[in-house]
Amino acid sequence: KQDSVVEDISAGCGVINFKVNRKLLVQEDVKFGLTSELFNTLKRGTTLVEYSSPNIAKKFHAGHLRSTIIGNFIANLKQSLGNNVIRMNYLGDWGMQFGLLGAGFGQFGCQEKLKQNPLQHLFEVYVQVNKEAEHNEDMKQAARDFFRQLEQHESEAVSLWQQFREITVDEYQHIYKRLGVHFDIYSGESFHQDQAQEVVQQLQSQGLLKTSEKGTGVVDLSPAGDMSSVCTVLRSDGTTLYITRDLAAAIDRKAKYHFDEMIYVVRKVVHSSSLHFLFLNCYIAHVPFGLVRGMKTRSGEVVFLEDVLDEARARMLHNMSQSKTTKEMDNTEDTAEKVGISALIVQDFKGPLLSDYTFDWDRMLQAQGDTGVFLQYTHARLCRSVLLKITKLYLAGGVSIFALCDLYSYDEVLYQSAQDLQPKHLVNFLLKLCHLIASAHRELPVKGSSQVVAQARLRLFSGACSVLANGMRILGITPVDKM
Repeated sequence: KQDSVVEDISAGCGVINFKVNRKLLVQEDVKFGLTSELFNTLKRGTTLVEYSSPNIAKKFHAGHLRSTIIGNFIANLKQSLGNNVIRMNYLGDWGMQFGLLGAGFGQFGCQEKLKQNPLQHLFEVYVQVNKEAEHNEDMKQAARDFFRQLEQHESEAVSLWQQFREITVDEYQHIYKRLGVHFDIYSGESFHQDQAQEVVQQLQSQGLLKTSEKGTGVVDLSPAGDMSSVCTVLRSDGTTLYITRDLAAAIDRKAKYHFDEMIYVVRKVVHSSSLHFLFLNCYIAHVPFGLVRGMKTRSGEVVFLEDVLDEARARMLHNMSQSKTTKEMDNTEDTAEKVGISALIVQDFKGPLLSDYTFDWDRMLQAQGDTGVFLQYTHARLCRSVLLKITKLYLAGGVSIFALCDLYSYDEVLYQSAQDLQPKHLVNFLLKLCHLIASAHRELPVKGSSQVVAQARLRLFSGACSVLANGMRILGITPVDKM
């Protein structure tokens, strides 16, 4: 039936045609997206998102990029939809590797080098001690002794470990600032070392803890109860493992933050990790993701994220210097940095998170096509176009109507993203919008039009600019207004 939305309906050969009320589409007071009634059905509350989670005493590895940007997207999305979001970075700051590093620093470390280039020096020490431990049983024993001293809170061992942790967090914050990522809480395995022993005691008192042939403490997770799938929670020497501390962390967070949901952003699981999440599934929603293949800089195989960010900025600077359309700007390097990072994020988010993908510098940084560079270019162009306050609206032409209809579906895209926590819906929506706006720029020039028509077209560009900026921020991209 015809109503205020549908003006006309007609039947054709195998199709039904309907015409939308264009005046309704261009209402002056419309707000696209976040005020939609569609979101009334979403549960709101406290959401704890754990993401990034690198290991301390190491330079930030590029392998942690996906967890960092995916977690940031989920936290941004949940927050934009009205949730109270707690952003947590659960650092790998405990375990036998710190036994090795502590023992190795005593033999190969230098406090002066630690001050000059802290993470590089710790990385060098870790490489040296690992080589030494391969053929030196005394070094292995020294590592076990140091970790036992840590677990027993011996002051000298704890003091050195604390120094490593503080240095690392300080260095990582520089990387996070470049990515536009922040955390409310820096937690870590070390916070739950004592509670981990309490978890072991609880498992024991409930008859769930069993001893394996190797003398380790395990929990049987096999459906048949035949020990075919076990999760190890205790080493034979009585020290705890990551899973033990993770269990303690989950229990502690529930008591401390009273969250309604906790989202754990971590790489897709192998068998042992699957047992880990089976053990934790009453507490945590797991958002898995695939691998990035072929991530290299010009110098070869990449190891550290800082190298990737530097290269993205350098390549973008080069591309901008070669482009005839690049505008004059106050801080070219800062713009190149933001655009380069947006290219990294869009390349990562275009497909399903669980899929592996091949890293491609040239494709990622193309100014045309489905890239972060294209998003930024469109936003900057829209910023230049939006100049007038609209008083009377009139739109003609298919492109403008298609673009407006796309804007009106923004709430559906956010709703879908909230259901499965996949950024691909939002990325592909924004890319489609950019293509429609590019067509509108060609077919609906503002210059040379009557004032009424020009204002209506600017209204379209204003709405698109607002939605594009909002969507980019949810993805973790900082929009640029000049490029």
